[in-house]
Amino acid sequence: MTRTIRPTLEHLPLPMLAMPMGTGGVGLAWRQAHETLGAPAAVGEVLLAFTLLLWLAMVSVQALRALRYPEAVTADLRHPVRLAFGAAPTIGLMIISAFLHRYQADFGRVLWGLAVALHLLFAMGLLRRILLGRLDTAVLVPPLMIPLVGNILAPVFGVPMGFVEASWMMFGVGLLLWLAVLPLLLHRIVAGPPLPPTLRPSLVILLAPPAVGALALVALLGEPGGASLTLVGIALLVAAVLVSLARHLAAIPFGLPWWSVTFPSAAFAAMLMAEGFGAWLCWLALAATTGLTAWVAARTAQAALAGAFFRPEG
Repeated sequence: MTRTIRPTLEHLPLPMLAMPMGTGGVGLAWRQAHETLGAPAAVGEVLLAFTLLLWLAMVSVQALRALRYPEAVTADLRHPVRLAFGAAPTIGLMIISAFLHRYQADFGRVLWGLAVALHLLFAMGLLRRILLGRLDTAVLVPPLMIPLVGNILAPVFGVPMGFVEASWMMFGVGLLLWLAVLPLLLHRIVAGPPLPPTLRPSLVILLAPPAVGALALVALLGEPGGASLTLVGIALLVAAVLVSLARHLAAIPFGLPWWSVTFPSAAFAAMLMAEGFGAWLCWLALAATTGLTAWVAARTAQAALAGAFFRPEG
């Protein structure tokens, strides 16, 4: 007789915490499009408001899961791949702080400071585990950039809020860790073991650091061009390689790792707009990231309604 497994919160995937990063990134890209391309302002604001609600929902349900099934959450935070997504809520909170800062400046500043502090604490804890040799090479996957390189996003929002000195420091931390982690990831990809097919969409995360870094330098320096173009060139190269892999990635069945495509593609579109690239290219990038995010969100909703996230993997 086959045993029926009752759907429970115990099996809810920790990577779902990254979903607000994707929707928020697209919302910020549309906010940028309003300023540079004359796109409707409501699109970005609605997406960012939805991101706030989604963040609250995802964090709340994972908190409830932690209360009811603490051993399951502990196992996720010890897993070499899933642990990286524990830092995703802090990135989402940075995005929310930028959204709310326009309407309630002081509250936005408080949220930014809280998000940065929590992100640094998570990154410090992860680095401590790495230095103590408590993690194996299986941790060397693109999602590792979320906790370690996410610091580079802070200046994009921190500078407009007045946190100039802190933003420079966060940029330095993020840049250093990106330059340290990237060669390790590339060595893992080249020398093996190969990434599991279901995890290959996460390769798009490699686009995020140079794209976000360029946006950070525009914020820190007050104008596009110059130093930020060094990172723009890297982002363009990575984007071209990823586009050439599109056919191979498209053959991979849908799974939560597909959310890895959303935030980096949104950051790339925002970078093009901030650097003053042609309107046609900016609209193309914006349409691509919006379409990809809508598809991933629709497939996620379909899987959730089927109960796929409340059962054990496989």
